[in-house]
Amino acid sequence: MLRDILARLFAPQPQPLAAADARLALAALLVRIARADGDYAAEEVARITRILSARYGLDPDTADALRREAEALEAAAPDTVRFTRAIKDAVPHDERAAVVEALWEVVLADGVREPEENALLRLTADLLGINDRDSNILRKRAEARLG
Repeated sequence: MLRDILARLFAPQPQPLAAADARLALAALLVRIARADGDYAAEEVARITRILSARYGLDPDTADALRREAEALEAAAPDTVRFTRAIKDAVPHDERAAVVEALWEVVLADGVREPEENALLRLTADLLGINDRDSNILRKRAEARLG
């Protein structure tokens, strides 16, 4: 299944992903940002599961299973640039903006903004078509939500 999603993402002319596949690919980006600093902290894992549960209306067990599947997809996905560009081509802009906000939630989950996370998030937002100004607005919303 993971190979099928990656094959569709990297087809010469990718088609929009089915909702479940887009959800998995976007969840994999959340995992990638959490792993960026080499410390996949428990707070980040829990935050990803909560984000998936809230964003997609999933019960905790289903959200946890989606996160675990996303971890496998993230590990199998190619470099961030190609992976993120492929997602951009396959996922509508509104959904990509929401993902950037969720990425900020993951970065902020452990209370530390590591340089590697900041750099990866800035690159990822840009590759998803979200400019720095809008990403900053999304970061502030994520900070407000996290209190």
